[in-house]
Amino acid sequence: MTLIAIDVGGTSMKAALVPAPSGPAGSGAATGADVLLAETWPTDRTDPVGGILDFAAHMAARADALGRPARAAGIAVPGIVDEASGTAVRAANLGWQDVPLLHLAEERLGVPVAVGHDVRTGGLAEAVLGAGRDAGDFVFMAIGTGIAAALILNGTTYPGVSGWSGEVGHVVVRPGGEDCACGNKGCLETYASAASIARRYTTRAAALTPTGGSGAVANAAGTTLGAAAAGSTLGGTGTLDSAAALDSAAGLDGAAGLDGAAAVNVAAGLDSEVAGVHAEDVIARASTDDLAARIWSEALDCLADSLAATTLLLDPGLFVLGGGLAQAGPLLLEPLEARLADRLLFRPAPPLAVTRLGDRAAVHGAALLAARLL
Repeated sequence: MTLIAIDVGGTSMKAALVPAPSGPAGSGAATGADVLLAETWPTDRTDPVGGILDFAAHMAARADALGRPARAAGIAVPGIVDEASGTAVRAANLGWQDVPLLHLAEERLGVPVAVGHDVRTGGLAEAVLGAGRDAGDFVFMAIGTGIAAALILNGTTYPGVSGWSGEVGHVVVRPGGEDCACGNKGCLETYASAASIARRYTTRAAALTPTGGSGAVANAAGTTLGAAAAGSTLGGTGTLDSAAALDSAAGLDGAAGLDGAAAVNVAAGLDSEVAGVHAEDVIARASTDDLAARIWSEALDCLADSLAATTLLLDPGLFVLGGGLAQAGPLLLEPLEARLADRLLFRPAPPLAVTRLGDRAAVHGAALLAARLL
């Protein structure tokens, strides 16, 4: 017998079949540590709910083919989730609202189903299997296309009264700053998510070289920008101008400025050497490219501000960092640790750690949710 574990993302879905527990849920294979089979499907943006159900049914068929039918399923989804009722309340990037996902999945699969928030589910997995295994109380922060966090108390996730806990990406860290897709200004996610780091770099590279061509490639590919040029564009204080102004200078409309590097590259006419720039590229260039250094430094400052505020409010024993940006390893941890310590002069800063489960954390967590149904 098996468990189906699915992690739904904005662009792709990951799934695994893991052995169903033979003992108490949460022990042995029930943790999702053993994977019998894993698959990835693209997320159907036109019918995301139908796509999830089809993927779940496909994994159930795979379990039957192995001779180990599924006994339960766990599905981790983004956005706002009412885990008690299994309702996907809202996910702006997938365009759904108040979807009774638990009911729909149980009807399709014919087995018990648990629905969880993707970041809280990843945090649960880190508590049982990963970097937070011996931490007790800690905060798991996923820094990827967006930023969200999960509070783990005594090994259990805390969803809040209505499932809105952990939306740290929309804490304002730069009042009156850049526009955020949520409607506010200066949110953490707008400065420090992987998508925003890439967007801010490519839009500003385009604005610095409005004619495009080889100059744009040279500046964006890692050539150090002269102090005078950077100062004239970024302002003598070194404070970055708003995204809207620079998007306008690059010939972008407001929507394109929020859609990440790919749309920006196309609209700004950047060469193929610049197109497809990701956050990890910006981080790698920060030692030689003044623009990359400024954007990465501000992202670190914003992250440190949010971690300091979280520390003072919750006093966690550990921060576990996940998501795509965590792959930067020491390039993220070392400067972030220093900045956090500088903001907590009267008390020790909690240690920082990188996820041990990588981008499979939510899949492992979904298996744990499924195991707890048995």
